[in-house]
Amino acid sequence: MTKNIIVVLGGVSNENEISVITGTMAANVLKNGGMGVIPVYISQSGEFFSGEELLDVATFKQSDFKNCSKAVIADGGIYLFNRRGKLKKHVKADCVLNCCHGGWGEGGGLNGVCAAAGLPLAGADIFSSSAFMDKYLTKIVLSGLGVRTALYRYITPDCADMSGLQYPMIVKPATLGSSIGIQKVSDGDELKTALDCAFIYDGAAIVEKYLEPRREINCAAYRAGDKVIVSECEEAVTSGDILSFEDKYQGGGRSVIPADISAKDSAYIRQTTRMVYEKLNMRGIVRFDYIISDEVYLSEVNTVPGSLAYYLFSKSFKDFFSVLDGVISQAELDFARSHKQLLTTGILKNIPEKNAAKMGRK
Repeated sequence: MTKNIIVVLGGVSNENEISVITGTMAANVLKNGGMGVIPVYISQSGEFFSGEELLDVATFKQSDFKNCSKAVIADGGIYLFNRRGKLKKHVKADCVLNCCHGGWGEGGGLNGVCAAAGLPLAGADIFSSSAFMDKYLTKIVLSGLGVRTALYRYITPDCADMSGLQYPMIVKPATLGSSIGIQKVSDGDELKTALDCAFIYDGAAIVEKYLEPRREINCAAYRAGDKVIVSECEEAVTSGDILSFEDKYQGGGRSVIPADISAKDSAYIRQTTRMVYEKLNMRGIVRFDYIISDEVYLSEVNTVPGSLAYYLFSKSFKDFFSVLDGVISQAELDFARSHKQLLTTGILKNIPEKNAAKMGRK
């Protein structure tokens, strides 16, 4: 029997357009693999749309959604409405694949929507999504696991304690991805400008020691059944001092797979990736971003990585279908295990009818 998979892309996020690239890719991989696909786009204003047109990037280039249905994910599937708000139909679904980058789509909000709708979500759980969306919480979680990270300070508009840090530094908006708003700074004037910029996009920032020399290394993992599959290491070769948005999406950098690093560093990175993934009982495809300097540091954890890191597991989109199939099957298994018989305590039957609590007063 063909599965119906809701693929969610876009989102109320600065990474909306990057998510469109990831989501249309994943949706077409699933469709070409024989699954039923229901694409759902969340606009930057928070509207939900669905329609076959959303399988084509050209639809988003033109921002033309007039032929799409308004959509609501609920009751084990998706409700589709016409432009006047009249219900057209409800389509049952087997699972949701999260392709949202940034915002509440990646940060745990979509998990809540799916939980309320009674749908398995193929992706990270609520804790991993929300914790690793925030670079400050990421540092705290990794510290608890004994993982080495760069020296940092958490900065807000009301608190700018830079004690222990020396120039050069890196300024990062606390909850943004795709290298948006990240800047290397070498003096106080540059620091102030970078923080002012970060606070335009976010309410807080992380200021880190700039590690040099530095090499940017990525490694990803996902769970399928009783196995955690860990990818080869990738080196993201930058065009400048830091891995920028241009490096990632506009051809400024290049990728080397497998990374030309020592066997010792490769083993450490892959072992650390596995350890963090397993210790936190993670789910979905997760990419771990490291920096090799005097030592190896874990920089960030991406629970919805760009293009779902397909290139770290597969040689082609066709091969990637088996990875997505495994992640979806894992989500369905986890959902079935977690939804057992609910307990009814019967406590309400023991409350007297005239109990004052009924009216909320003494």
